[in-house]
Amino acid sequence: MPKVVGIRFKRAGKIYYFDPLDIDFQYGDGAIVETIRGVEYGEVMIPPKEVPEEELVLPLKPVIRKATPEDLEIVRENKKREKKAFAICLEKIAQHGLPMKLVGVEYTFDRNKVIFYFTADGRIDFRELVRDLAAVFKTRIELRQIGVRDEAKMIGGLGCCGRELCCASWLSEFAPVSIKMAKEQNLTLNPTKISGICGRLMCCLKFESDTYEQVKDDYPEVGEAVLTPMGEGKVTGVNIFRKTVYVELKEQKHVKEFPAEEVVAKEEVEEGEVFEQSFDPS
Repeated sequence: MPKVVGIRFKRAGKIYYFDPLDIDFQYGDGAIVETIRGVEYGEVMIPPKEVPEEELVLPLKPVIRKATPEDLEIVRENKKREKKAFAICLEKIAQHGLPMKLVGVEYTFDRNKVIFYFTADGRIDFRELVRDLAAVFKTRIELRQIGVRDEAKMIGGLGCCGRELCCASWLSEFAPVSIKMAKEQNLTLNPTKISGICGRLMCCLKFESDTYEQVKDDYPEVGEAVLTPMGEGKVTGVNIFRKTVYVELKEQKHVKEFPAEEVVAKEEVEEGEVFEQSFDPS
């Protein structure tokens, strides 16, 4: 099996596999590698290990070298340059009157390219802006339009839970989130309650979705006819934390909460299962 080393280029970014050659990498080591963007600096997240070929996209690019103190100084210098480039780009955007919001700037390690990330409501003709930036920085310029989720990931912040945003701290890839997940978790369908600072549905709705789906298989569905110790009724809701079922009783016309084990689907009883009434009116 091929030996690989996992390298990440951004905090909470995706991990990419490279050929470690014979270099003894440890977790947290810096590495210089060649990517489709150019020569980049990254950190080792997965020390060298063997991985089945079917899990890889071959051929793997080899690492160039382990990062040296001089390389780390270049990384720090690039960070300073990015702040200056951000200010210059803001000025140029204002001069051209472009309806775009600059989010971030990145230099490649070898400084052969500067990437400007921005958001906008539609397509932007930024050809003149690119010419101006190229004249200032004397290198390749790339303007990349990103979405609001990527903007939140890049800028960071605090969620409604009071903790740092998942996307900015550890979530490497975005997963699809739907309003159905909020409904399954019995959340109030208020956009201000279930949306993150990006304005999209919160990523954390996805984290527990699979668990809710598995647990709900043990409960009757809403609207299903059931039998309870107090008679026949229709399920109006479930509470998986209290392990209870809300049933609208047929005779009494009101909703009552029952332990889940006391509620049996009517179809199961009709098929021959025994249902014992254990309700004690006293």
